[in-house]
Amino acid sequence: MPLELLLLIAAAFAAGFVDAVVGGGGLIQLPSFVLAYPQMPFATLLGTNKLASFAGTSVATVRYMLTTAVPWRMILPALIAALITAWLGAQLASHLDKALMRPVVLVLLVAVAIYTFFKKELGQQRRAQPQGTRALLLSLGTGALLGLYDGFFGPGTGSFLILIFVAVFGYEFLTASVCAKLVNCATNVAALIYFGVHDNINYAIAIPVAASNMAGSWLGARTALRKGNNFVRIFFLVVVCALILRLGYDVWAGR
Repeated sequence: MPLELLLLIAAAFAAGFVDAVVGGGGLIQLPSFVLAYPQMPFATLLGTNKLASFAGTSVATVRYMLTTAVPWRMILPALIAALITAWLGAQLASHLDKALMRPVVLVLLVAVAIYTFFKKELGQQRRAQPQGTRALLLSLGTGALLGLYDGFFGPGTGSFLILIFVAVFGYEFLTASVCAKLVNCATNVAALIYFGVHDNINYAIAIPVAASNMAGSWLGARTALRKGNNFVRIFFLVVVCALILRLGYDVWAGR
């Protein structure tokens, strides 16, 4: 097995672990793909990475669902909306400059980090949830907005989803994590269909990387469930700060 693939498999395990806990695995896996296969067409690289990520996200989602109740009535509208808008976002990506998004997302992530750091009780226990029409509209809006964002740009999607499910919907971190994973699965399905139709997936690379990502995701979800909401909150802050540093560097370097 080529050395670059072995290193990518190791990176995928770490990415799966991080993504299963709080999202943000793309911080590790996508740059690793770029370093390992710099000559691969970028669309194929994205499609191959997306297949591996989807496999890991699916494993983490199932692991959470075995022990964490899913608020299906609230999450289903978000899933449907995300599935549709992620496809639109993937198409939009070919017409707009993604670099314009980086400063905006950077400011939002800084706000997320500050808010989470100072609201220490946030996500530690369930609060009152929105009901009726308000819940439906919030669910549709969350799925539509984050689905479009994930299809178009992507970094921080899992972190944004978790914060929304905690701060707006009143869930604790573990329930918010499983909700975020379900929405991420929907956006990944839409993107995978898009990349698959355009023959932009290298299965020879995607399959072993996916297997490693799945193993990391299983361990990450198991660790989060065992250690509880406070661990997830701290891990969430660490990953959001890493996202801030990464996007901040990109903005500074003019990428």
